[in-house]
Amino acid sequence: MRSIAALMLREMGARYGRTPGGYVWALLEPLGMIIILSFAWSLLARSPSLGTSYLLFKGTGLLTLHMFTTLGNQVGRAMLFSKALLFYPRVTWMDAIIARFALNLLVTMAVMTIILTGIMIYEDIRTVLDWGRIAQAVVLTALVGLGVGCLNCYLFQRFPVWQTIWAILTRPLFIISGIIIIYEDFPPIAQAVLWYNPILHLTGIMRDGFYPIYTPQYISLIYIGLWIVIPMVVGLLLLRQFHRDLLNR
Repeated sequence: MRSIAALMLREMGARYGRTPGGYVWALLEPLGMIIILSFAWSLLARSPSLGTSYLLFKGTGLLTLHMFTTLGNQVGRAMLFSKALLFYPRVTWMDAIIARFALNLLVTMAVMTIILTGIMIYEDIRTVLDWGRIAQAVVLTALVGLGVGCLNCYLFQRFPVWQTIWAILTRPLFIISGIIIIYEDFPPIAQAVLWYNPILHLTGIMRDGFYPIYTPQYISLIYIGLWIVIPMVVGLLLLRQFHRDLLNR
C-alpha cells in the first residue's frame, strides 16, 4: 500500500503539479469538447435524441468515453511512467498498474461528477436519476478501461508502434459509441456491426440512468464482462511472464 500511495503522489506531482492550472485542465478539456459539440449539433438538429438538453445528452456519452480512453491509455503506460522505480524490490509492476488506475479513476470520476452536476444546475434539469444504473455504468467503464489498459501495458512496451495504432483505432469511437446519436437511431445494418462496440453498451447504461424514458434493449452485460475479463487476464499473464524482459528493453 505504501508503494502504491507513493506512486500516486509521484504522478500527481509530475502530471498536475508542473502545469499551470494543474487539475483545472483535466476538467476544462472534456468540458470544452461537450460545449463545442453541443453548440455545433444544435445548429443541425432541433433537439437531441433524448431529452431537451444538448449538454446533458452529449456529456453523458462523451464523459463515459473519456473515462475509458483515459484509463486504457494511462494504465497502458503505467510501467513506462514508473520504469525507473520498478528496479527497486519493494515496487512491483502490479503496484504501478494499481496506482495509475486508482489515480486516473478518481480524477475522471471527479470530472464527470462536476461537469454533469454543473450542467443539471445550469440548465435547471429536473429528472429522476437511477443512481444504481449510473454507478453500474461507471464501474463497468472503469473495469473495461482497466482490462484494456492491462493488455496495452504489455503491448505498448513490447511493440512501441502499438501506441500509434491504438490512437488510430480509438479515434472513430467518438462517432460510433452513441455520443452523437443513440444506438436506436442508427440504420439496422449499422446496428448489427456497432453492437460489437463495448463503449456503445456503456453509454447506453449511463443514459439509462439519466433518462427515465430510455430503456435500451441492446445492452449485454455478458458481452461487457468478456471485454473486462479477457483483456485483463491476457494482459496480466503476459506481464507476469515478461515484465523483467520489458524493464530491460
